[in-house]
Amino acid sequence: MASENPSASEQWQHEPPYKIQGGDEFGAVYWTGSCQCGRVSYKLNREKPLDAKYCHCTGCQVLHGAPFQWAAIFHKSDMTFTHGHQGMDFYKSSEKKRVHDLPCKATCSYCHSPIMDEGRNVILLFPGLIKGNEKGNADVRRVFKPR
Repeated sequence: MASENPSASEQWQHEPPYKIQGGDEFGAVYWTGSCQCGRVSYKLNREKPLDAKYCHCTGCQVLHGAPFQWAAIFHKSDMTFTHGHQGMDFYKSSEKKRVHDLPCKATCSYCHSPIMDEGRNVILLFPGLIKGNEKGNADVRRVFKPR
């Protein structure tokens, strides 16, 4: 019989952004996003990111196979995954381990699209995966413009 209280090593599965939240609990949805195959999808309840940036570090260049990555920063509570942590793989690059141990990177376990970099308090999402919101705002480039 499963315990009602998750162990400390599993607690992250029951906290944002992995905690599945409905409309009343989560609030207004401004943006949606998904991996390339659509198996991992999420919603955002913040209209604008806390910040947006281009990162040119070597780690990002290797991960994305490009000279830089475009990232938008959100609080973890600004996001909810449709299926919790299901369908996702995690990688802790500093230890070269496939484990959810912060900070870490999250990808779709099927198509391997990078979903986010997860820190202790914030997440870095990739605006190329984000789609317009319920209000018809599809101008991701303007709203998520790096500062």
